[in-house]
Amino acid sequence: MHPKPLPSYIPALTGVRALAAYLVFISHFDYIFDGNFPHAVQRFLQEFHMGVTIFFVLSGFLITYRYYHNFHLTKDWFKQYLKNRVARIYPMYFLLTVLAFVYYYFSHDTRITKDFPSPVLLLLMHVTFVRGFFSDLWDTGIAQGWSLTVEECFYFSAPFVFLISKRYRKLFIQPVIITGVALLLVLVFRNMDWYGFFGNFTFTMIYTFLGRCFEFFVGVQLALLLLNKGVTRTNNIKYTYIGFLLMMVCVGIMSQLSIPKGWMAGLHNPFGIVTNNYLLPPCIAMFFYGLLTESTIFKTILSLKFVELLGKSSYIFYLIHLGYIRNFLNDWLNAANDWVFEYYDKHGMNWEHSPFENDTVNLLIQFVLLNALSILLFKTIEEPLNHYIRKSDFLIKNKPKNPENESVLIKG
Repeated sequence: MHPKPLPSYIPALTGVRALAAYLVFISHFDYIFDGNFPHAVQRFLQEFHMGVTIFFVLSGFLITYRYYHNFHLTKDWFKQYLKNRVARIYPMYFLLTVLAFVYYYFSHDTRITKDFPSPVLLLLMHVTFVRGFFSDLWDTGIAQGWSLTVEECFYFSAPFVFLISKRYRKLFIQPVIITGVALLLVLVFRNMDWYGFFGNFTFTMIYTFLGRCFEFFVGVQLALLLLNKGVTRTNNIKYTYIGFLLMMVCVGIMSQLSIPKGWMAGLHNPFGIVTNNYLLPPCIAMFFYGLLTESTIFKTILSLKFVELLGKSSYIFYLIHLGYIRNFLNDWLNAANDWVFEYYDKHGMNWEHSPFENDTVNLLIQFVLLNALSILLFKTIEEPLNHYIRKSDFLIKNKPKNPENESVLIKG
């Protein structure tokens, strides 16, 4: 009896992208909750950066499931592979990054450049993804875009990971070697004044692929398990719920750790790095395994059409939820608040409150507006450009007959 394979498309895994993006959103604005809830709640929410780990494990899984059995290290195959990756990731990142530097040109907002002497060179470092290797520059431009450097490093290395895994049956020795290289680079470059190029251990372990590679390899392993055994189950263990509970336990552990001076979360504590990079990924993989093999309330919700749409537009949401676009929305709401009170004064009204004065309400309004903008940009720019590049002769001439089906689990 052959194992039952996964269906060609799993809406719940697209919905997971929205979940991950929203967790990151909460982690960036956790301070909103500190006044109305115990401080322990704020610290717990502060560690919802775990959404990034969800992205990394998911990427490892999807790329492996999509390409492991049909990769060939030939020139044409690699060109087609890179073309698919560019179509999926690059258009919106390039557009929003360029707009960030246009915004800097007019506003001189130092949050974009962190006083880097050459904005043009910094823009070049952004669009080539190399800024993510410098601890002084990782949060310039679109700050959260550092994770795309990590993703791109995995995309480039994935075919070689597959080759080594197939030829030598060595999978998890690879992250050990990669992490060892990361630590060696820190020892070599930490005393050099080169904008923090692999400047310290904490930065390298949290913000570079070399430090976070294990998360991708966990996703790779999950994909290999399902490729070999399918979704056939011989037990009734609810891996979805167990995995989610263990994910929250990892968040709880990080929320109890002291935050090192100069850093932002328990994640940056050495024990936080171990928890986030090595304990959390298997829990996420267990959660995914449950989503793929069980029928649960999680799967039902994450598979809803609207949630699926939110998942498809979540990449844009992730890129705009922090930075100049979100700042525009915040400034607009503050201006609206001032206008309301001016209106009160002008008309002799004694109302003491404005609908825009509550920080929590304002954040909720911004959340809704950012999602609406993300869906609009997805429908009008990202999706059309994605399809256009895939059908174009960019990198490799398009073959109209039997086009590659890119609907497997998620685009790309």
